[in-house]
Amino acid sequence: MCALLRLLPLAFLACALALPAGASAQATAAWPSRTIQVVVPFTPGTGSDILARLLWPRLAEQWKVAVVTDNRPGASGNIGAELVSRAAPDGHTLLGTATTFGTNPAVNRKLPYDPIGSFAPVILLATSELSVCASTHAKLQTVRDLVESARAQPGKLHYSSPGNGTPQHLAMELLKLEGRFDIVHVPYKGSGGAVADLIAGHVDAMIIPTQTAAAAVQGGKLRMLGVMSARRNAAFAQVATLAEQGMPGIEVATWYGLFAPAGTPPAVVSRINGAMNELLREPGMQEALARQGMIAAGGTPADFGRLLADDMARWRRVVDAAGIRAD
Repeated sequence: MCALLRLLPLAFLACALALPAGASAQATAAWPSRTIQVVVPFTPGTGSDILARLLWPRLAEQWKVAVVTDNRPGASGNIGAELVSRAAPDGHTLLGTATTFGTNPAVNRKLPYDPIGSFAPVILLATSELSVCASTHAKLQTVRDLVESARAQPGKLHYSSPGNGTPQHLAMELLKLEGRFDIVHVPYKGSGGAVADLIAGHVDAMIIPTQTAAAAVQGGKLRMLGVMSARRNAAFAQVATLAEQGMPGIEVATWYGLFAPAGTPPAVVSRINGAMNELLREPGMQEALARQGMIAAGGTPADFGRLLADDMARWRRVVDAAGIRAD
C-alpha cells in the first residue's frame, strides 16, 4: 500500500507526459486559442467560486481570451468533475474544485471518473483552516474538554455536520479516531441548519471553517475550542491548536485547487501553473484572499499531486475505520 501511495503523484505526471515533445510544443504555441472554461462543481458563493471570480479576470487580461466560470453543482462535486474528465485535453477546459475531490474516492467507491488517471494536477490555489466549535450551552472550553467529556459519557454528546461524507464530517471522525472517544454524528443538508442547531444547543459541537464561525464566535453565540492548523489564528490568538492541547498531527484544512483533463500537454499545464503562482504571490491578491478567510498557496503540479495522494490515503483510513458510506 505504501509503495502504491508513493506512485500516485507519478500517475498524474505520466498523463501529462504522454504527448511527444513536438506535439506538446505545438499545442502550447497555439494555446490559448479560444475561451477557457473553468468548471466549478459547486454553487455560486462557495470558496471555489469566490476564487474563480478573483483569479479568472486577471488571467483573461493576461491571455487575451475570455476565462469563464461554469458552475455545475451536484453529487458532492462529481457532476462537474466527470464533465472535465471527458473534455478535450487541450487546456481550454479546467476543473476548479476543493477538498471533496480528495474525500469523494473514500466515501464513494464507484465514481464516474478516475480521480488519479482522469486528471492532471495544475496547482493548489488556496487553503482555509478548520476549527472545532461548541455550543455555548455545552460546558466545554477546549478540545481536551470535549475529548474527556465524550470519554466519560460515550454516545451522549452529539456533533453536527453539513452532511454525511462532507469534509467537516470526516474531520470530526479523524479527531474521534485519533482521540479515542465517542460522539454521535447528526448530519444535516447543508451548513445552515447544522450551525443553527449548534447555536441553539441542540447539538454540542461541530467542525466549521474558521472564517465561517468567526462572526458567531465573536458575537458570543459559539465557543471556539481549538484550531486544526499548525499555528494559532491571528484573529483568535487565545484559541490553542490541537497540538498545543496534546493532540499533535491532527491538522486539517479545506483546500482549493485546479486540475486539467489527463493528457493536457505538460507545457500548457506549466504555463497555467506559472501564471497562477505569479498571481498568488501578489500582496494584493493575498490580501483579497485573506478577506475571504483563505490563505494563498501555489507550488508545482507535483506538489499538488502529492497533497491529493496524501489526502486520499488519510480519508480512506478514516472512512474505513468509521464505516462511513455514501447516502
